[in-house]
Amino acid sequence: MKRRSKASAVSALIPVALVLMLWVGLASQQTRTVQGVVLDAKDNALPGAIVYLKNSRSRAERTYIVGDDGKFSFHGLAPNTDYDLYSQYQGKKSSTRTVSSFDSRAEIVLDLKVPIQIAGK
Repeated sequence: MKRRSKASAVSALIPVALVLMLWVGLASQQTRTVQGVVLDAKDNALPGAIVYLKNSRSRAERTYIVGDDGKFSFHGLAPNTDYDLYSQYQGKKSSTRTVSSFDSRAEIVLDLKVPIQIAGK
């Protein structure tokens, strides 16, 4: 009888151990990446725009100057932190987008639109 109760106890603990291992694995996700494109009012890339990424917890800010394709990327972001993301070009600013700590994706794509139109495009 004792043998049977020990086996029952062990088999009851196996699902609990598996859930804990899964939870630890998800919680230890290393980092996130945010990437996207800075666009003008007509959806053209805005070369030379500056993208700002602000850590909501520490208020530390990172910047990225986009190239001819308008693309930006920020790597190595903490998964348990919220970030504010916006872009500026010639004094005009995009709306601020939030990268939430509740968003569990490792790669987040957010395009930013600056309310400006480039002449000739």
